Amino acid sequence: MKNEYIKSPLNYVGGKYKLLQQIIPLFPEDINNFIDLFGGGFNVGINVKANRIIYNDMITQLVDLMKYLKEHTLEESLQEIDTYIEKYNLSKTNQEGFNQLREYYNKENRSPIALYTIISHAFNYQIRFNQKGEYNMPFGKDRSYFSQTLRDKFIEFVNELHDKNIVFRNQDFKVIDFSKLKENDFLYCDPPYLNTTATYNENGGWGREEEDALLNLLKDLDNRNIKWALSNNVSINTELKVWAEESGYNINYLNHTYNNSNYHKKDKDIKDLEVLITNYKLN
Repeated sequence: MKNEYIKSPLNYVGGKYKLLQQIIPLFPEDINNFIDLFGGGFNVGINVKANRIIYNDMITQLVDLMKYLKEHTLEESLQEIDTYIEKYNLSKTNQEGFNQLREYYNKENRSPIALYTIISHAFNYQIRFNQKGEYNMPFGKDRSYFSQTLRDKFIEFVNELHDKNIVFRNQDFKVIDFSKLKENDFLYCDPPYLNTTATYNENGGWGREEEDALLNLLKDLDNRNIKWALSNNVSINTELKVWAEESGYNINYLNHTYNNSNYHKKDKDIKDLEVLITNYKLN
């Protein structure tokens, strides 16, 4: 019988919800600190059993939203969402109301709940900001709205945030101090994928310099006997496969494709080879 995993109420590009059945069983059983280094929509971290979970992401607005949901009651958050929906008459057909709330958020009040309400009515429920930090996704006409299904996901997710010991960080992974990690701590990495054209790679967001810095970090942690797992795709990043094999790491091939998501390979003819690379083997 399959485990039931909680799904994030955020439709994050490259989110791992569909892979949880394959990923989480590959994690160590006894985890003290679980570090979700590129937390994103938090599909992985919210479902991990650990004494403490550390969510980190570079997108400040996303971290602020997670912190807000953790620090406020479910009832407060839902009431704010419903207030925005009523005030701007939001629906899957009212583009004017969506534009007005987006303008309010960008120009007047960067409220995390206002942002979430906008996202829940935006095209593909996607998260994207311009260089000024303004949300710039268009309206999700005839598709996106805060439906009962999305409300249910939101409720389940926020309840789990409140039940677990979670702390939030908003740092570049290159400046994080990992010196205090011990052997029963565990690092999970789901970075932007090199050689892809997803939103998070716009404007040079992830390149060879970042990739090499991450791989050097993982090498260093391995030398200290710190366990880690790295999600990636070795059909579009063949150099990573070579790196893992030469380093003696384990490449766990996963059964999944991103063909139906807003995640695009530069070479669309290459077959998806989604993997979880680990520096350990389960007993």
